[in-house]
Amino acid sequence: MARTHSLLIDRIACSGYGLCAELLPELVELDEWGYPIVGSSALTGEALGHARRAVAACPALALRLAPAPDRQPHGKGT
Repeated sequence: MARTHSLLIDRIACSGYGLCAELLPELVELDEWGYPIVGSSALTGEALGHARRAVAACPALALRLAPAPDRQPHGKGT
């Protein structure tokens, strides 16, 4: 089984640039003030690769990936 990760946001560090929502529109939405809202999906495969690029591109270093608890990977299951 592939190792899964979760995308996390440091809300104190986030400056609301919105780059994460541009890079990961399928995983990140912006609230009415422009700050990200991330779903709780576990990421694997292609989604994890996209998330890694978004983490590397975050100008405030507010995004990070952490190993997810054992759950269904994003896009699989019911």
